[in-house]
Amino acid sequence: MTQTPASFLPFVKPEIDEETIAGVVDVLRSGWITTGPQNQAFEAALSEYCGGRPVRTFNSGTATLEIGLRIAGVGPGDEVITTPASWVSTSNVIYEVGATPVFADIDPITRNIDLDRLEAAITPRTKAIIPVFLTGLPVDMDRLYAIARQHKLRVIEDAAQAFGSSWNGKRIGAIGDIVSFSFHANKNLTSIEGGALVLNNEDEAELARKYRLQGITRIGLDGMDCDVLGGKYNLTDVAARVGLGQLKHIERFTEQRRKLAHAYFTGFEGSAAAKLGVGLPVADLVNSNWHMFQITLPLENLTITRAEFMEQMKERGIGTGVHYPAIHLFTLYRERGFKAGMFPHAERFGETTVTLPLFTLMSVADVARVCRAVDEICTQYAKQ
Repeated sequence: MTQTPASFLPFVKPEIDEETIAGVVDVLRSGWITTGPQNQAFEAALSEYCGGRPVRTFNSGTATLEIGLRIAGVGPGDEVITTPASWVSTSNVIYEVGATPVFADIDPITRNIDLDRLEAAITPRTKAIIPVFLTGLPVDMDRLYAIARQHKLRVIEDAAQAFGSSWNGKRIGAIGDIVSFSFHANKNLTSIEGGALVLNNEDEAELARKYRLQGITRIGLDGMDCDVLGGKYNLTDVAARVGLGQLKHIERFTEQRRKLAHAYFTGFEGSAAAKLGVGLPVADLVNSNWHMFQITLPLENLTITRAEFMEQMKERGIGTGVHYPAIHLFTLYRERGFKAGMFPHAERFGETTVTLPLFTLMSVADVARVCRAVDEICTQYAKQ
């Protein structure tokens, strides 16, 4: 089956309006293109969105996680509990600050960290928790923070995918401890590359600012000092202007994504794919921002592999992705003692998950097309 390029449906595509594009041109012409007034405006707007909490921007959501850990005082000798079902940066940053990642398996229904297993993994060395809100679905925040308070643990929320999500009517970022957002090109709000930390007070915000740019504090017109070991993590004004333009549309973006997610659930209801055992995410159309829509393939009932399924989707003009292989099965982690079989739910999810297209420029008709393609492939390759 041959498709023209114009008919190809990618699994993600950012929506950037003409006003934002013109704004970026203005920034480029202004002569101030690195961190400056646009970044200050972006931080202020993000702070307002997050209920007035201090916000500092960074050049990636990986940097925000690492600096969040440093602000929380995590370092050598400490353990940090997180999930093996995430992008690898979630646990890599734990090693980066000299601490040890401890994984707790996922709940196979929500696909987020299982809070029972999380609590069982706590030891005297545990210093913090990094919960991941996979595809924008928050964990049970009430129980998460009850556990953290009981054991006197810091929480660095990996809300990379959760900008626009909420918990019981309260925005992610407006509640909790340290909150880390990503504004990567595939996120619901993008600054091309970038991220932000939502912090608890001005002291933490000032420390974040220092970590962001070499630990430097300027004194007067001609003086400076360095009192912490910082890096180079600042966000450019060009990126900040993109983020500002995106922020104006975040409520509409979230509403459209929920509409498309609902269309997916409707499209799969009673379908051949569903009857064969294709797994769907939790149908939370209230709290989740629907960053992604992931299915799991019933490979035991099919005569093709996941890669072959994805190739079949591509031949039908539909892009797909994989988010994510279980972290502990990567070579870096196997060399540190992790083994297959340790976290079976995350492993099965990592082996069978496929991310389907979901972005604001899609229509309900596009969703129906994707559902038909999944049905066709599953029917064609079903074991007899």
